Amino acid sequence: MNKLLIVVDMLNDFLKPDGGLYCGPTAEAIIPAVKAKVQEYVDNGEAIIFLADAHDEDDLEFKRFPKHCVAGTEGAELIDELKVLVMGDDDDYDNFEMTEKTRYSGFYDTELEDSLMWDEPEMVEVVGICTSICVMDTVGGLANRDFKINVYKDMVADFDPEMHEMALKRMVALYGVNLI
Repeated sequence: MNKLLIVVDMLNDFLKPDGGLYCGPTAEAIIPAVKAKVQEYVDNGEAIIFLADAHDEDDLEFKRFPKHCVAGTEGAELIDELKVLVMGDDDDYDNFEMTEKTRYSGFYDTELEDSLMWDEPEMVEVVGICTSICVMDTVGGLANRDFKINVYKDMVADFDPEMHEMALKRMVALYGVNLI
């Protein structure tokens, strides 16, 4: 089966305690499982898309959330635990791409749809941060494009445990997600 992995916002500002919008210990706790999933895709030569918040310095989103993931800053970079798997010193993995986004959905004003049409995956698997915001909005975009979707419940996390649970339920009930 032709699969594709979307890794949502596994970025320093969300996952490091000194980050601009740290998601907390529950978010940090998913790093080993996400790393293992990315390694599985690398080992199998399968495609990976890393979605990455990349805001302007004066983005209006900062009226709702603290300043985070400003384009070109360390906070907007992929965490080292994942970066090393695809951007190693000598042997870069060439079946991945970084897609910068400025809004919750990975589809808003990005090349994500073109990338998916190019890869033509039979299954899209999604992991990352935050379940009730960027993960859910991106999954909604996938569902609206009729993709089969797996979401790994131990590889997504949120600021708010209640919103996390609501988002998982909504993705299953509304978007037909296979929750693994």
